[in-house]
Amino acid sequence: MFRALMALLLVSFVTSAYSASKSVLVLGDSLSAEYGIARGVGWVSLLEKRLQSEKIDATIVNASISGETTSGGKVRLPSLLDQYRPSVVIIELGGNDGLRGLPVAAAEANLRAMIAESKKSKAQVLLVGMQIPPNYGRDYTEKFSNLYNKLARDMKVALVPFLLEGVASQPQLFQADRIHPLAEAQPIMLNNIWPHLKSLLIR
Repeated sequence: MFRALMALLLVSFVTSAYSASKSVLVLGDSLSAEYGIARGVGWVSLLEKRLQSEKIDATIVNASISGETTSGGKVRLPSLLDQYRPSVVIIELGGNDGLRGLPVAAAEANLRAMIAESKKSKAQVLLVGMQIPPNYGRDYTEKFSNLYNKLARDMKVALVPFLLEGVASQPQLFQADRIHPLAEAQPIMLNNIWPHLKSLLIR
C-alpha cells in the first residue's frame, strides 16, 4: 500500500512538472513586431497557435520593437526579466546594428550581456542569427554573420542560424522596402525557430 501510494505521488509530481506553464519572452526588432503586416499573422503570433496545437503549456510575451538595436535591447531586458520571469528568452536582435553599419564588436558585447543577464535570471536562451546584404563589404558581412555562431558556442546557448533562411533568397516574399517579410513568409520564419525552441520547452 505504501509503495503504491509513493508511486502515485511520483507520477503526479512528474506529470505536473512536465505540464507546468512556461513563459517565453521574445526580444526582437521589426522582424518579430509584425511590421507592415496585419496583426496576428507574424511568426510570434503563429508561435502561440503552434504551442496550442502541440499542447505545450507556455505563454508568449512579445517585447519586440521596430527599429530596436542590441543596445536598446540591453537597456530594456533587465526590467522585462523582472516583470515576466520568463523560462525562455528569444533574442532576435542585431539586424538593425548591421544595417546601420555599427561596430560588430559593440553588437557582440551587447548580445553577450543580454545572454548573461537572461541566464542569471534562470532563463534558457535562444539566440536568433541574422545576416546582412553583401553590399556592406565582405569583411563586415562575414564578421557579422559569424557573430551569432561565436556567441552560441562561447556561451553555450541554442541558436537559430538564420531567421530568414528560405526567405531571403525569394524577393517575392518581401514588402516593397525589400527588408521586411510579407505575411506569406511568416510560417517559414516560424519553422526556422520552432525546432530549436521546442527542444527548450520540453526539457
